[in-house]
Amino acid sequence: MTEQLPRYTDFCDYILGITEEIWEHRKVDSLRRYYSEGIFVRSPTGIVVGHESVIVSTCATLAELPDRRLLGEDVIWARMGEDSWLSSHRLFSTATHLGNGQYGAATGKKLAYRTIADCHAHACEECGWQIDDEWLIRDQGAIVRQLGSDPRTFAMEAIDREGGFESCTRPFSPGGFNGPYRGEGNNDETGNRYADTLSRIMHADLAVVSTEYDRACHLEHPGGKTAHGRSAADSFWLGLRSSFPAAEFKIDHATGLSEQGMPRRAAVRWSLAGAHDGFGMFGAPTGADVYVMGASHAEFGPRGIRREYVILDETAIWKQILIHAG
Repeated sequence: MTEQLPRYTDFCDYILGITEEIWEHRKVDSLRRYYSEGIFVRSPTGIVVGHESVIVSTCATLAELPDRRLLGEDVIWARMGEDSWLSSHRLFSTATHLGNGQYGAATGKKLAYRTIADCHAHACEECGWQIDDEWLIRDQGAIVRQLGSDPRTFAMEAIDREGGFESCTRPFSPGGFNGPYRGEGNNDETGNRYADTLSRIMHADLAVVSTEYDRACHLEHPGGKTAHGRSAADSFWLGLRSSFPAAEFKIDHATGLSEQGMPRRAAVRWSLAGAHDGFGMFGAPTGADVYVMGASHAEFGPRGIRREYVILDETAIWKQILIHAG
């Protein structure tokens, strides 16, 4: 008898529903339907190609964090064409480190951290939609700190575990991995506004923080750090930019969404590519060539950005710096 698939009411419901179905209902095999056979899944640590590889990676994570719950805080989505949809899914995950794996020997420690996953999907007769391209950024800095380590130490241990500087796996770099989705967003006013704000900050127009951020803004930043107020926003973005002062900042994707009963929201995926040639949140300059994959969500109110969520993987950045230093 043919298995009856869940029917999701709209694209947002689909993204939330399949995440729960795959991870919490343990229907990992459903990835063969919901993900295309040749999907690219890019993350700061590298790239996974094909739904069979995604299944292997998912099972490995479940073995290490078997009680992981993925709570969908928001899905900022857009229809990109007749047969094309894009979602930016922000998740708050809770888990217990009960198995051995990439985070070392099981510690039994409780974890809580965020992830942003940007997924492109096309229409699928069997299950409504099928994901064929993904960008996945997890706050690894928050995870390793809760396990009693820090991003630099964790990166060094990963290099050692993978056989040293010459043979360890390299973090993601953008060249040569072009999936089916080549768009840059939905040209929405709110998405463009947030993208412009980040671009102005990264080009040293720091005064924009006082005009675009609410004075009482709530900030969730890498490493599981919560902060409030314009000065905290200024400090975070300046600390990141100061580490890579000459790197190219690029808005890779920007979407905005207005829905009844919700604030205006924006999702921006961005990157920094260039030398680690400044003092900042990554220590003394080394000259390492670094690629930073970042994702941000913002909620707007009458006085500007009320809430901001920024995700990047500090461990992948440190790994690039340490490989360069040898």
